[in-house]
Amino acid sequence: MALEIPESSRQEICDIQAEVEKLIPEAKTTDPNKLHLTIAFIGDQPDHLKNNLIQILQEAAKGILPFKVTPSYIDGFPHLHSANTLWIGINGEIDELYKLRHHIKDGLQSLNLPVDQRRFVPHIAIAKLGNDFELSESVEKRLEELMNKPFSPIEISSVKLFESIPDQGLHTHNTLAEIWLA
Repeated sequence: MALEIPESSRQEICDIQAEVEKLIPEAKTTDPNKLHLTIAFIGDQPDHLKNNLIQILQEAAKGILPFKVTPSYIDGFPHLHSANTLWIGINGEIDELYKLRHHIKDGLQSLNLPVDQRRFVPHIAIAKLGNDFELSESVEKRLEELMNKPFSPIEISSVKLFESIPDQGLHTHNTLAEIWLA
């Protein structure tokens, strides 16, 4: 369950990815068509749950008006200095995002589906790095500089249910449902 990044914002993120590739040649950047902001990862689920998952999204979206978030910083998982994933954090109207996430979590729990209990950090994954990656101070400084430019706000007007299908070592994302915010 995720928020798709519109084309206008996707290009700005692709520009950051291009700089990341220059700074960290071993980085494998996320396919621009797969850039998204995950709200809840639910893993493989039986096909018969699709309608229940769509209903959860419909209920979660009720009363939430479209809102805007803005890319604002680069960080990494598990942390920036030895990241295996680089991501762009967001700010803006994130209270609405947290509200949406909370409603979705409640719905998933009602179906007895596992819900990630870690603190939710809204982010857009932009690159994968090797397990032995160590960030130098000069690269960290350059990454911070990249994020100093103004970014266009990302208009969030819907939430999507995606499925991820393995495809020759990669994954294809298919949209199963798109639910518009109130």
